[in-house]
Amino acid sequence: MNPKIKKITIDKNLCIGCSSCAVIAPGAFQLNSDGKADLLPDWKKTADKELTEAAQSCPTKSITLYSEDKKQIYS
Repeated sequence: MNPKIKKITIDKNLCIGCSSCAVIAPGAFQLNSDGKADLLPDWKKTADKELTEAAQSCPTKSITLYSEDKKQIYS
């Protein structure tokens, strides 16, 4: 069983604004006025599978996922 995603960080220095995260998980990510990905307040309503696919789609690996025990799940 995969660990539940409890925290997501986005490294704005790595993000190039390709928007793949926002396309795959529009309920969790959007691009801001600077063209960088932002995490939406209701991101926890998005399925973990969708969040993982969004993170994996990032060409610069700027999205990091953490479990409830604060272990890194994906980066």
